[in-house]
Amino acid sequence: MLPSHCIAFAGTVLLAKGELVDVVKAVKAAIDAGHAPSIALLDGATSHPVQIDFGGTEEEVLQRIARAPARSSPGRPKPGVVPREVTLLPRHWEWLSGQPGGASVALRKLVERASRDARGADTMRAARDAAYRFMHELMGDAPGFEEASRALFAGDGGRFAELVARWPRDVRGHLLKLAGPAFGAA
Repeated sequence: MLPSHCIAFAGTVLLAKGELVDVVKAVKAAIDAGHAPSIALLDGATSHPVQIDFGGTEEEVLQRIARAPARSSPGRPKPGVVPREVTLLPRHWEWLSGQPGGASVALRKLVERASRDARGADTMRAARDAAYRFMHELMGDAPGFEEASRALFAGDGGRFAELVARWPRDVRGHLLKLAGPAFGAA
């Protein structure tokens, strides 16, 4: 699935960011101008690489992405239950069977509570992972990459910002934006 928002870099210079179609147009123009080997097209939120076939004309490229399934937007899931197997110890099944509503209701309540409680940690982990993917993609061979990675995973925002301060402006700007929530910043 294709993301709705992307970011593209030609080397370490920001080429485009925003809606997928707009970024693809900018990337196609850069490729046609001879910058193909140095362009990174990434999901703007997760930093996962976005795979697009840029062969042919701009119109052909846009037609191909229009036919690709888009990533669904966040929101309420369709109603329904998905059955899956759960393996627990006998004492867990015993406890669950004694709960009001039975095992299924108790498990759903436990999962809901745990997901609410972990929301902050999940946000921080997702931001850290997106920042790491981005910096690895663009700066994996750069001086200070290993030290910056250690600071990122240690949750040391000040040290991280200090270590990436000399990196190219466009890379640094996007990286600090991605990494902010990993350090508890909004």
